[in-house]
Amino acid sequence: MAAQATMANHADKDGHFRRKPSQFRDWIRDDPQAEFPAEKGRYVLYLNLGCPWAHRTNIVHKLKGLENVIQVVVTGCILTSEGWLYDNSPGSEPHDPLYGFTKHSQLYFKADPTYAGRYTVPALWDRKRETIVNNESSEIIRMLYTAFDRFVDPSLREDAKPMLPADRLAEIDVMNEWVYAKINNGVYKCGFATDQDAYDTNIKSLFEGLDDVEAHLASTHLATSPSPFLFGDHITEADIRLYTTIVRFDVAYHTLFKCNLKMIRHDYPKLHDWLRRIYWDTSAETNAGAFRKTTDFKAIKEGYTHSLKQSIVPAGPEVEVLPLV
Repeated sequence: MAAQATMANHADKDGHFRRKPSQFRDWIRDDPQAEFPAEKGRYVLYLNLGCPWAHRTNIVHKLKGLENVIQVVVTGCILTSEGWLYDNSPGSEPHDPLYGFTKHSQLYFKADPTYAGRYTVPALWDRKRETIVNNESSEIIRMLYTAFDRFVDPSLREDAKPMLPADRLAEIDVMNEWVYAKINNGVYKCGFATDQDAYDTNIKSLFEGLDDVEAHLASTHLATSPSPFLFGDHITEADIRLYTTIVRFDVAYHTLFKCNLKMIRHDYPKLHDWLRRIYWDTSAETNAGAFRKTTDFKAIKEGYTHSLKQSIVPAGPEVEVLPLV
């Protein structure tokens, strides 16, 4: 039986968690002469329903209406030293439908028999060349914004509904950088810390980041035309990247990762409203509920429980995301 990943595997010797960079960094382009040209049915997106990095790509896949363009393969939510397993649990495939693999690591070794990195999701696979194109979520979502637009409904194309509007790109990039450092990765720096000083340092930074988002949202509501999202009247990449952490916060990070100074629902009113607005939306803005449809709280709680080598999955909160009043 594969050994289970533990906190000790995640943290460095000084007790701090430092995320290793992704190693497959090629790019799909809407150009028939490109090394990896956009083609319908050629690529497969491997993901896990508990993982926030994979969740980013799953959301964009749904927002863009790419269900008939890029196949999605879902692993189970148990992380082992050999990567995610296919265990036929709810949402998971019984095995890799392309190759019959039972472990996600086998896909990495098919791409590169000498591979020595982490067996992460998401992973964007090329059927023709039988390799991983890219396993960095921030790059995969930017590919999905435009590369396959000729295959989707015109109303879902980037020029009709931009997730990366040119006039806000610089602001989005700045926010992405500190949200990643303090919040997206910050929860992991707390949850996987094995040293008290490391935890104390990172818990402070995490809640400073949440305070900053709350202040940003408060400032948008004080404007002449209040904005429902981080950068205006429409969802952008900044909302997508923040959402996958915030929707997990009260449900998993507050308890399992000891991020328990405050809760989103009780202590961050603007951020809580923003979360609920996105989660419950079923309009064209979210392509009929892409955020809610891709959020699996059972997989989230079970995945994090097992990643910490615990056996008791927390029951609460009783209502994962409170309804809009």
